[in-house]
Amino acid sequence: MPSYTVTVATGSQWFAGTDDYVYLSLEGTAGCSERHLLDKPFYNDFERGAVDSYDVTVEEDLGEIQLIKIEKRKYWYQDDWYLKYITVKTPMGDYLEFPCYRWITDEKEIVLRDGRAKLPRDDKTQILKQHRRKELETRQKMYRWKEWHPGFPLSIDAHSHSDLPRDIQFDNEKGIDFILNYSKAMENLYVNRFMHMFQSSWSDFADFERIFVRISNTISEYVMQHWKEDFMFGYQFLNGCNPVLIRRCTEIPKKLPVTMDMVECSLERNLTLEEEVKQGNIFIVDYELLDGVDANKTDPCTIQYLAAPICLLYKNLENKIVPIAIQLAQKPGPDNPIFLPSDATYDWLLAKIWVRSSDFHIHQTVTHLLRTHLVSEVFSIAMFRQLPAVHPLFKLLVPHMRFTIAINTKAREQLICECGLFDKANATGGGGHVQMVQKAMKDLTYSSLCFPEEIKAKGMDSKEDIPYYYYRDDGIKVWEAIKSFAEDVIHIYYENDEVVCEDVELQAFVKDIYVYGMRGVKASGFPKMVRTREKLAEYLTVIIFTTSAQHAAVNFGQYDWCSWIPNAPPTMRRPPPTEKGTVTIEQIVESLPDRGRSCWHLGAVWALSQFQDNELFLGMYPDEHFVEKPVKEAMAKFRKNLDEIVNTITERNKNKKLPYYYLSPDRIPNSVAV
Repeated sequence: MPSYTVTVATGSQWFAGTDDYVYLSLEGTAGCSERHLLDKPFYNDFERGAVDSYDVTVEEDLGEIQLIKIEKRKYWYQDDWYLKYITVKTPMGDYLEFPCYRWITDEKEIVLRDGRAKLPRDDKTQILKQHRRKELETRQKMYRWKEWHPGFPLSIDAHSHSDLPRDIQFDNEKGIDFILNYSKAMENLYVNRFMHMFQSSWSDFADFERIFVRISNTISEYVMQHWKEDFMFGYQFLNGCNPVLIRRCTEIPKKLPVTMDMVECSLERNLTLEEEVKQGNIFIVDYELLDGVDANKTDPCTIQYLAAPICLLYKNLENKIVPIAIQLAQKPGPDNPIFLPSDATYDWLLAKIWVRSSDFHIHQTVTHLLRTHLVSEVFSIAMFRQLPAVHPLFKLLVPHMRFTIAINTKAREQLICECGLFDKANATGGGGHVQMVQKAMKDLTYSSLCFPEEIKAKGMDSKEDIPYYYYRDDGIKVWEAIKSFAEDVIHIYYENDEVVCEDVELQAFVKDIYVYGMRGVKASGFPKMVRTREKLAEYLTVIIFTTSAQHAAVNFGQYDWCSWIPNAPPTMRRPPPTEKGTVTIEQIVESLPDRGRSCWHLGAVWALSQFQDNELFLGMYPDEHFVEKPVKEAMAKFRKNLDEIVNTITERNKNKKLPYYYLSPDRIPNSVAV
């Protein structure tokens, strides 16, 4: 009688094994096998990390194996099992791979198809079409859209992490408990003795060193030593943790009535301000989005303040970007002076501190939360709802969605919810961050997520004009590597543009993102349909780049750039100055966060800057969802391209006092998971 050798691989996560009854049956084109008992209590099979083999004998040859059914029946208590994959050796000696990479919970049956990726048009038999349809119907009941706040991209319908489908939960929920992690971070940084000292001011700048962990030869130490310098202030707009706001100024806005007399001493080319603008030497950062946002009022003992500054910058003869004018509110007037480098030292320093604080708020809520976390969650939910596991695009994208829905759900549960941790130290807590996301949605466009297009739209694309913009240089390299990989995969499965148009699951995925994620707003520029292989490659590149590289660029530098509190104050406790010549060092220190808020801030930026345990970086795909040789070759080519980028960045960073490594592929996690 024909015999099939079945090999079953169990995951290596904690508690991945099972002691339950496990049954298997095979379904082929010529018939089905009986249900075979593979494991029962105390047999010690299916232990964590185990690979177990069994012989399954059948009466007659089953033909080509199409499906494998796995059933788990409870023995005593709930015992979830993580099944990695099953391989089947047929009587003819052929090997078939059936990827799973899912948790089997309760008393459930799961049905697996072999690992070859298939488009909807490739399924010819009714049984395969039915399996495909049933999988999506089940998923759409599990992954439901929900509005968390009006005007936000829709998110997952789950109140807490434990409400999520088991497959997308963290392996260890304690590992991503924000309260625990922040407290642990403050303990590790030896600042927990200050964490309850709200309303208690520091005595001077040097006093901040009492909570600053001095790590030699690091960016954070360099920032502490040089934060007051105009060069350091300007450099952060290019290569800090929020390098996305600066744009070339093509015309001085009327709301910033800066004159030649004001800035003449800052200009180095013997040109007028207007001529400098025409030559492309003037840049601008406008924090208009903060105008009208309510400051945090959750602590009646501390009044907190926000500003919406405009900062004008200049490229000097050394090609360094330096500030030349700062206005701290949007509406010009006698009580809204334009601060200049020629002003009194503390006037100019406080103006720069206000810009840094405003930059911190935009970074946390718009650049980081909205444009990486919330957008990536949209991509993730749409993928689970509209792409079955056998679809090549599911196989391509699923590594880049790892833990994203889970981390966002946990954030809504503990961090950015009402009375959450965000309220403790941030001036935009208590609802201001919600207003910011709602206002920022109008600028969340498809083109703004296309990295090269967005850089060009800001006038920041010329390497010759702006030679030290490493965020741009490295980002373009990574974008091109991802796009090349996406194109290689697309050409394996989509012969021409017509096949793209006919892929109903792909089109449903794209539509889900537009309708639910972008709320059907036409002005967002998100496509309702993708019609060509070229456009599909760009679309997939947007998704993979956003979930990996863009998040890495704006997340993992937070401790480097924000741990020295005066360089990134999360709140200000005095209103912005309305006149010149009155600022003192005491006023600046009184404006900066108190001891308690400083410690919460430090714990937050430390915790957010850490990689996950067993982090998977860009190009690392240990879960073999793809089994075909051409795709594995495309993956190898992708990794080779990424390795070349790593080498280029490593070589450039040698002997640099301020290395830029956030977009080095060996530091870019595959997904948004922290």
